[in-house]
Amino acid sequence: MFSADPRQYPEAELITAISHREVIDRGLRVADATAFSLCMDNGMPILVFNLLTNGNIARAVAGEKIGTLVTT
Repeated sequence: MFSADPRQYPEAELITAISHREVIDRGLRVADATAFSLCMDNGMPILVFNLLTNGNIARAVAGEKIGTLVTT
C-alpha cells in the first residue's frame, strides 16, 4: 500500500506496516470491506503485495519483507 496513488503522485511512499484501525481511519482500500472487517475482528494479519510481480508469492511465503503488513 502507498500513501497515495503512485500513478498520480510520484512522491507517494510505500507503507510497510499499518494497523487495521489506521487503514479504516485513512480510508485506504485493502480488500473487500467484509473480508477486511472479519480479519480485523479476529486479529488476523493481512499481507498486501503485488501478485503480478514475478516471485512475490514465493517471497511472501519465505517470510521476506515485501508489501504492507496490516495488523491489529
